[in-house]
Parts: sequence; structure tokens; C-alpha cells
Amino acid sequence: MCEDHKLAQYLVKIKEAGLIPEEKIRLGIIGDGAPWIWNRCKEIFPSAKEILDYYHCSEYVHDVANAHYGKETREAQQWCEATLARIYYGYHEEVLGGLGRMKAKTQEVQDTIDKFSRYLLHHGEKMDYDSAKRGGYHIGSGAIESANKFISHTRLKRSGAWWYIKNANNILKIRCAKYNGTYDTIIEKYKSDDQERIKNKKCKRNLRIVH
Repeated sequence: MCEDHKLAQYLVKIKEAGLIPEEKIRLGIIGDGAPWIWNRCKEIFPSAKEILDYYHCSEYVHDVANAHYGKETREAQQWCEATLARIYYGYHEEVLGGLGRMKAKTQEVQDTIDKFSRYLLHHGEKMDYDSAKRGGYHIGSGAIESANKFISHTRLKRSGAWWYIKNANNILKIRCAKYNGTYDTIIEKYKSDDQERIKNKKCKRNLRIVH
């Protein structure tokens, strides 16, 4: 739970801690349409492959289908299936052409079509899904969402629970350390830092006494 500059600081900590062995793996970044996520991740992991979340993209497809053809109609379903197949195999430019030929019945429908068109234009280079799958990359954030639910929600979203942001983030740090195998190392570091803090405090107090 943080703003983008804090995200950058946390990503740098992860990088410096060596939790991501960049020299041994192919790193992929999956995100939605938020530019600050891409900017921060790319600035810290410049060699990573950028992948637009396929399932986030599919939400735009369904929005256009429901607005233009009617919710849960056969035409909407057929258009969704055909459009998602084209996007998956890298034909998003053809999808853009089809969107441009749609004749919207209302301005609201046109706005939905235009929104999806801008989305495709902006993120086209991140939508090589077929190639990404063949390369062993994930194309959706499902695995991360599942981990987030297990690590975060199970602990924080208990009945009657409420949190200060600082305390919630501290619990999340401990949970993450537990499940990524760094718990013992981190606890030892906290002990070492605490001992150093006490030592420095005693030195300062002794200096005051001498003076």
C-alpha cells in the first residue's frame, strides 16, 4: 500500500537484496494500463519483458461488446471470442481497424469504443501474447493475485480487523519474508541493527556525561 515513489524504493530494495536473480532468469513485468507502474518497473528492471495483463485487456473487450451489441447477447459473445483470439495472436491492429468501422448508436457507446482504441494504441507493443506464452512467460497476473490473497488477505482481512497503514505494511513484510525464504536473514538483520542502535545510544550518552 504505497505511492509510486515508495514502490520504486521497495523495488530497489528487492533488487539489491538479490531476491530476483536477473542473470539466471528471464524477467517479465505484467501490469494493467497504469503508466506509473510501467515507468517505475522499467527504470529499475530495464531488461525485463513488458506484458500487458491479457485478462485486464479482456475487460475492455467485454465493455465494448456489451455496449455495442447488448449485454450477454450472442453477438456480444461472438465478437468477444473473435476479438480476444485476434489480440492473443498479435492482430491488435486489425482489432483497431474493426473498432474504427463500428457505427455507435449513442455517444456513450462511442466513448467506450474510443477508450479501448486508445488503450490498444498505447499498449500495442506489450501485447505479443502468443510469443510470450511460447517463451514461458505468464500473460496474466493470476498467480500473483492468488499469492496476494494467500499472503496478504488471509492475514489482514479478518473479521473485525482494522489497521494503521504502517502496521499493516510491517505485517506484510513479515509475511512476505516468511514465504520467500528470507525470514531468518531479516530477523538477524533487525537484531544486528537494534544492537547497533543501542550501542550508538550508549556512546552518545557517555559523551554527554564526559562533557
